[in-house]
Amino acid sequence: MSRIIKAVTANGEARVYLAETKEVVDEVMKRHNMSPVAGVAMGRLITAGAMMGTMMKNEQDILTIRIKGNGPIGDMLVTARPNGDVKGYVTNPQTFVPLREDGKIDVAKAVGIGVLSVTKDMGLKEPYIGDCILVTSEIGDDLTYYFATSEQTPSAVGLGTTLNSDNTVKASGGFIIQMMPNATDETIGTIEVNIANITSVSGLIEEGKTLEDILAIIFKDLDYKIVEELPTQFKCDCSRKKVTDALLSLGADELKSLIEEGKPVETTCQFCGERYEFGLDELAVMEQAMRVKEQLRKSKKTAAEEEKSEESDEKEENLFE
Repeated sequence: MSRIIKAVTANGEARVYLAETKEVVDEVMKRHNMSPVAGVAMGRLITAGAMMGTMMKNEQDILTIRIKGNGPIGDMLVTARPNGDVKGYVTNPQTFVPLREDGKIDVAKAVGIGVLSVTKDMGLKEPYIGDCILVTSEIGDDLTYYFATSEQTPSAVGLGTTLNSDNTVKASGGFIIQMMPNATDETIGTIEVNIANITSVSGLIEEGKTLEDILAIIFKDLDYKIVEELPTQFKCDCSRKKVTDALLSLGADELKSLIEEGKPVETTCQFCGERYEFGLDELAVMEQAMRVKEQLRKSKKTAAEEEKSEESDEKEENLFE
């Protein structure tokens, strides 16, 4: 089962988020029929998104990570919630690029040059938005740079996804280590030495290492405690009702135009691939409902204008009394 654990050093100088996301990434790849390079790129981003989502405080908070690069994969987008729910998509899921000279999947070439942005919607008037340029387009390094420049939090981000020959996920996971303002040079140095020994997060998971084992490597020679563990899962909150509301928002005239085209309206969710179809009869009911709603709105507006006019007339009469 895909899961996330959070831990802190006993002195509060550092914290770490660790994730194992094999099932999550497998689900995304299957839903979008992703190529190997798209799957590995999305595996890294959705792993990061799952961990960063749990950094949010309130149940309704939403975190969104978007990468807009000029590579063939197109845009990449992930949204996550504090409870571990996460979803994502890429514009071109069947992208193919040649392997690197060392035989590894070339994520950087697929992503290209561009910008990484993070949006935190916490129910306030305006969401927080931070961004940075892509420094390597390998995603992990880019998020490390984002934390340093946009959130002023010294961090180390490690992400990895490896695939089997049949394009299923062999292993996927990652970590985000963050140093607190009170961190001493000694603690920072110890952690830097420890993570230098981690060449691949997914490689450690392939070897059978648990998140707790990897945590012990990161915080070797330091006292620490695990403060939370929770599952993470692919979950899309799209629904027929949400699509219906979107169609209704078009208004009666636009709905009539769709009906006149003489064919059902079909839409597909970008995140999960769920397809929704609305027949002509359903569209006609929506159009009628919007006609009634628009008529009521006009009636209320007319009544309000008449009332305002009457009040104005009374004021004018009072002037001559």
